Amino acid sequence: MAEELHATTGGDPVGTEKAQLHASSLDDVIDESGDDIYSQANPARPGFTKSDQKDMWRMGRVQEFKRNYRGLSALSFATVLTAVWEYLLMANTQGMIDGGLAGLFWAYIWNFIGFSFVVLSLAEMSSMAPIAGGQYHWVSEFAPPKYQKFLSYVTGWMSTLSWQAGNASGSFLTGTIIQALLVINYPDYDPKAWQGTLFVFAMVLVLFIVNIWGASVWALIQNALMVLHIAFFLIVIIILWVMAPHQSAKNVFTQFSNEGGWSSMGLSVMVGQITAIYSLLGSDATAHISEEVRDASRYVPISIFYSYVLNGIMAIIFLITYLFSVQSVDDAINDPSGYPFIYVFQSALPNSGVTALTILILLIVIAANISWNASTARQTFAFARDNGLPFSRWIGHVSTTKELPVNSIILTCVITCLLSLINIGSATAFNAIISLQVCAIMMTYFVSVTCVLYRRVVHPELIPKARWSLGRYGVVVNSIGVVYVSFVFFWSFWPNEVPVTTDNFNWSVVLFLGVLFICLAMYAIRGRKVYKGPVTIVRAARLD
Repeated sequence: MAEELHATTGGDPVGTEKAQLHASSLDDVIDESGDDIYSQANPARPGFTKSDQKDMWRMGRVQEFKRNYRGLSALSFATVLTAVWEYLLMANTQGMIDGGLAGLFWAYIWNFIGFSFVVLSLAEMSSMAPIAGGQYHWVSEFAPPKYQKFLSYVTGWMSTLSWQAGNASGSFLTGTIIQALLVINYPDYDPKAWQGTLFVFAMVLVLFIVNIWGASVWALIQNALMVLHIAFFLIVIIILWVMAPHQSAKNVFTQFSNEGGWSSMGLSVMVGQITAIYSLLGSDATAHISEEVRDASRYVPISIFYSYVLNGIMAIIFLITYLFSVQSVDDAINDPSGYPFIYVFQSALPNSGVTALTILILLIVIAANISWNASTARQTFAFARDNGLPFSRWIGHVSTTKELPVNSIILTCVITCLLSLINIGSATAFNAIISLQVCAIMMTYFVSVTCVLYRRVVHPELIPKARWSLGRYGVVVNSIGVVYVSFVFFWSFWPNEVPVTTDNFNWSVVLFLGVLFICLAMYAIRGRKVYKGPVTIVRAARLD
């Protein structure tokens, strides 16, 4: 007889691990008793496969969302959301200041290689547990039982912080680039910080409308957006190949710069690599919409890994083209628009052409912002669903009519607006938000990959079956991933230049420690009592 075992004995995760040691796979339960054990809780719905039913049953969840994304649209969603070449184009100022042409190129290459081990680990975990919570859920399942609750709680807070900061940074970019276009087209225009914030508010309104009333349509147009993502890439690099003046290969690959005033060129390049790191973030986005992807345990990891490879290769081609087109690093950094890429475009095109080309790029970045907002809202919703946030009942509510986490979407938009207000008081706001996003997400990667590595080494028999598995290479891949994220976490707090003043200080360390302190206080006061962690409802099965 098949006996269902919830992954808790009186809420004790230690009992979970002991029970799982003797557990058979869920497939055995299904073979023995048919579909009834999970189909009653998860009735058949359009786009809901048997694998999805098994995964949701194992994780103790009821299907609340429509599974609008198919395999190709999930890949397109991830590819457009990460938009590596677009973000590398728009946000390369810090890399230009600290590292210059060669520093920016080589920093991207080693970070692309290093981060790939993290992406492989994330892809495998998303196949083991395709759930909107992502990292904090994986930590809850794979951490040593004694530390599952605490580590999962902290990881959930850091993941929420990172995705919210990333959502704000994307809207900040689009808003301030619109200001830059006004600068080059209207020489008398005097840009004000508060005006940039208003542009961010306008961007947030677009995100809100599309993610509330256009969610089902948005899933249908992802493939078309990926075509545009590739087409605009070709347009940009061809224009720069044909019409821009070019640097020598020696300058591009060997000319380093230290405009930040650091004591050595190597230190300058390490600080400037934040540009490359920022452009590569977001690979776990599809994991947070897992509950909306058909056959998620197969297609979510595929979308995570192959979107990274596709975007990474495109970004290498773009970056080489772009760096060959930068005639002067100093002039690019000091361009009146505030964006080096505007300087590069102006070397190849008249102002009308610069405006048209920038608008094309903005269209894709706005699409990426919409998808980023959707993933951010799902991650926040999932953590609230597990009572990880204040006002969890409200944040974790799902609209029965729209089948969307409407309240979480509203909260995400409000947080973006609040973070954008930092821009009014500080010219370094954008770098701080980027660094905050980087350090917080690296912390979640470190904890989740370390936990699955622990499980793989100490209790390999407890690793859930994955349709996308690292197999015998898992230990090596996970280990390199842990080393890499530790390296990035260390560098994410450094300021852009020295001597450090209140104007150029990297305030992300203050924001990060502030949120960490709030998280720990919330855990002591409330979290340890109400937060149980997803592991307490994860099921195992045993045959008698």
